[in-house]
Amino acid sequence: MLNGIDVSSYQPTDYSASGLAFVFIKVTEGMSYVNPKWVAQRATARKAGIVTGFYHYPHIANSAVTEADHFLKQLELADGDVLCLDWEWYGQNVSDADARTYKDSWLRHVKEKCPGHRVILYCDRNNWLSVDTDSSCADGLWIADYTTPGHPRIKHPWLFHQYSSNPLDKNVANFPGPDDLRQWAGVRTSAIPERSGGEGEESAVREG
Repeated sequence: MLNGIDVSSYQPTDYSASGLAFVFIKVTEGMSYVNPKWVAQRATARKAGIVTGFYHYPHIANSAVTEADHFLKQLELADGDVLCLDWEWYGQNVSDADARTYKDSWLRHVKEKCPGHRVILYCDRNNWLSVDTDSSCADGLWIADYTTPGHPRIKHPWLFHQYSSNPLDKNVANFPGPDDLRQWAGVRTSAIPERSGGEGEESAVREG
C-alpha cells in the first residue's frame, strides 16, 4: 500500500510530501469556483515528483458537461496526471437518479476530452452502496470509508482508499510500489516538471 493525501483550500500550499506517493488536489466546484491555492499546491507535488490528481466537486443540478469543461479549462496537464469527480452533493436538493446521470455524463465527457489520462470516481461508501446502481467509475474507484487503511467495506475493486480525515484526508493506494502507481497513471519520466498556470479566484463555497 502507498500513502497519499488530498487537499483543498483548507490545507496549506506547502504541505509535507514526505513519505507520500500521491496527492489529489481540489481544483473546481460547480460552474465558477476555483480553489485559489491549487496552483501552489500542485507546485509542491511537482517538486516532490509524486503522482498528482485533480478533482472537481459537483453541483448536481447543473450541466455535468459545463462543469467538466470549467474544470478542464483550468488545467495544464502533465503526463500521469489523474482526473477525478468528487461524487458527493451534501445539502443539494437533487434526486439519486440525477446524481447518477451527472456522474456518468461527467466521467464520459472528461474521458473523451482527455483520453490519455486516467479518470476516476471519488465516492463515499454510503453513496456507493445506496445510490450507485451500475458500478461505473471510469478508470477506477477512490472509495471513502473511515476504517482500517486498505480495508474499505465494499466488494468492488478499488484503487484508492480514503480512511481518515484527522488531521487531514489520508489515503492509501492499492499498488505494490510507487513505480506501479506511476506506470498505471502514465508517468513517462522519473520527475514531473512544474508547469505554469494562473491563480484561482476566491469564492465562498463548501469544500469537498
